Amino acid sequence: MNKKTKFSKLVNEKIDSSKTYTIDEAVSIIMEFKRASFVESVDVAYNLGVDPKHADQNIRLNLMLPHGAGKEVTVLALVNADKEKEAQDAGADFVGNKDYLEKIKGGWTDVDKIVVTPDLMAEIGKLGKILGPKGLMPNPKAGTVTNDVAKSVKELKAGKIDVRVEKNGILHSSIGKTSFSEDNLKENFKVFHNAVMSAKPNSFKGTFLNSISLSSSLGPGIKVGVE
Repeated sequence: MNKKTKFSKLVNEKIDSSKTYTIDEAVSIIMEFKRASFVESVDVAYNLGVDPKHADQNIRLNLMLPHGAGKEVTVLALVNADKEKEAQDAGADFVGNKDYLEKIKGGWTDVDKIVVTPDLMAEIGKLGKILGPKGLMPNPKAGTVTNDVAKSVKELKAGKIDVRVEKNGILHSSIGKTSFSEDNLKENFKVFHNAVMSAKPNSFKGTFLNSISLSSSLGPGIKVGVE
C-alpha cells in the first residue's frame, strides 16, 4: 500500500468528503491549501441535471466576472481596414484580415479569442475545421461576431467568460486565481452562480442543480452548498 503524502494527510484531516461547505468555508480552505511556488487557477464545476441534446437545455453563459478570471487573454481582431484602429485602440493583440486568414489556414491558432465583423464571417466559416476544435470559432451569442469591435475586445481583455455545458451535464469554469483575495473570489463565485441559476430553462422539469465543487489547480475538490 502506498504511503499517503503529507499533503493528502492534511486534506483528509481538514476536509470531510461527506460534508457540504458554504462558499465562505470553501474559499477559505482553498486558500489554506494554495501553493506558495506558483499561482493556481480557482475553478468551479456544476453538475446539472440537464441534457444538452435538447436545445433549450444546452446551457451557455457569457458574463463578466466582477474581478475577472485572472487570465491574460490574447485577442485576434479580424476586421477590414476601417475597423483596424478601433480594434488596436481597444487592446487587440493581433489586427488584420487576409494575412491572418492565411496564417490560420496554415494552422496558426496562437490566440485565446477571435473577434470578427459580420461581413467577414463567410471567410471565417471556411476555417471551421481548424477553429472549431480549438474553441476559437466566433459566435454572435458570445459577442465575438459584432460591428462593435471595441466593446467586444475590451470585454474579452477584461476577462469576459464564455462557457457551455458539456454532454454529461457538467459546466465548469475558472473564476479567479489563488492570488485573488478571498472576498474577490467569493464575489466572482456569486455572480457566476446567479448566472447559472438564471439559465435554468422555464420548461425544465426535475432537479436542475445536482452539486457544486470548488477547487484549485492542485488542491482538493470541495463540495459547495448554496441556499
